[in-house]
Amino acid sequence: MEQAQQLPHHRWLIFGVTATGTFMATLDASIVNVTLPIISGSLKANLPLVQWVVSAYLLTISSLLPLFGRAGDMFGRKKIYTLGFLIFTGSSAFCGTSSTIWMLIGSRVIQAIGASMLMANAPAIVSTTFPGKERGRALGMIGTVVALGSMVGPGLGGLMVGAWGWQSIFYLNLPIGLLGYTLGQIFLPVEGTRQGETFDFTGAALFATGMVSLLFLLSHGQEWGWQSPLIGIGSVLTVIMLTLFIYHERRTAHPMIDLSLFGYWPFLAGNLSGLLSFMAMFSNAMLLPFYLHTILALNPSRIGLLMTMFPIVMAVVAPLSGYASEKINPMLLTTAGMGVMAIGLVYLANLGSFAAMWQVALGQAILGAGNGLFQSPNNNSVLSSVHPAKLGLASGISALVRNVGMVSGIAVAISVFEFRRHAVLQGGIGSEASAFLAAYQAALLVGAGFAAIAALISLNRKGYMSHRP
Repeated sequence: MEQAQQLPHHRWLIFGVTATGTFMATLDASIVNVTLPIISGSLKANLPLVQWVVSAYLLTISSLLPLFGRAGDMFGRKKIYTLGFLIFTGSSAFCGTSSTIWMLIGSRVIQAIGASMLMANAPAIVSTTFPGKERGRALGMIGTVVALGSMVGPGLGGLMVGAWGWQSIFYLNLPIGLLGYTLGQIFLPVEGTRQGETFDFTGAALFATGMVSLLFLLSHGQEWGWQSPLIGIGSVLTVIMLTLFIYHERRTAHPMIDLSLFGYWPFLAGNLSGLLSFMAMFSNAMLLPFYLHTILALNPSRIGLLMTMFPIVMAVVAPLSGYASEKINPMLLTTAGMGVMAIGLVYLANLGSFAAMWQVALGQAILGAGNGLFQSPNNNSVLSSVHPAKLGLASGISALVRNVGMVSGIAVAISVFEFRRHAVLQGGIGSEASAFLAAYQAALLVGAGFAAIAALISLNRKGYMSHRP
């Protein structure tokens, strides 16, 4: 990594710029969820419609991450990253001034374009800035920033909405975004552009259409019914678009996604295990609040307190794991992390109807420790497995994997939960509470299975190729 050797005294200033963008994008995602009921009343939108304030953001980011990763590789990561700050900040102002739900949703789509520019290029900037022995620690600290953003968001959002209204959560982005843009212009190194390459607009359109269709199916399949005509039409569209995308990418001179990356086992294994880790994580994140409210009858403040145990522990463990990955084989840390997460999910699945708060907190702490052990070395392993010229693309793919894992993990958890709950109720073998517990246990055990498979993949992530793609 030549850049890492040229800028030793600027490394942590550059890290600060990437951390600012990462924190802003993560904070904005978690802070909005708390305000949806208030936005619903203020803009006179029903629940299915107001959910698109979140869904439109997620779908747009997932569709554009590889595109902007590739754009960073071609046109320079500083240019794309700082432009992301401007778009995100400007659209945040439009979000705050929205007078209708459709204006807010449209502004969130534009905001997601800026967020995808930031998310796709931040890990690549960190990887090119820090030398090999420090890269794991820096990526671990980025993981800590993600955890802090998700931890601070709900509490900060509740306080701000209570004091200044829902618009204030978007206005918060203005000073942060302008600061990040200014620091980026000052400290981020200027990179050369690729000569003689063209941007693959056809591939980008095919990929975006296919991914929007896929994530739409995963998000709404349970609501519509997996055998409904809409699901059938969407499934056909998804298969056609993604098949055409693969066909096109294999034949174009300058593809948006270099599919040869997936023929390199360390890269493929890291992304597969990353996908499964987020599927496992979000089976718990989706269902635990309902368990705490329905079965343990806890109030919202106590539920929020217990939910923060995961990011708090992860924030402590992630940088330590990143540092440790510089000293020992990352394979050991990633395998151990997913093993710990599987144990934590099995533990939480078996708490029952009379669990104490400390028992739930312990389960959340176990999950946070497992995820903290896994994410930093896995990110380092994935980004270290590709040529520096493809770091933007690789980090964009990894961020896409994270988003798809979240959506699909929630979809699978809800599907398993509803299937098991209906089976118990229709069989007449239990009450509503016992049916809930049986369904909750089944969904978390499936999540534990995802974590166990991720551990096995991590254990066998040694490459079969002698050269990086």
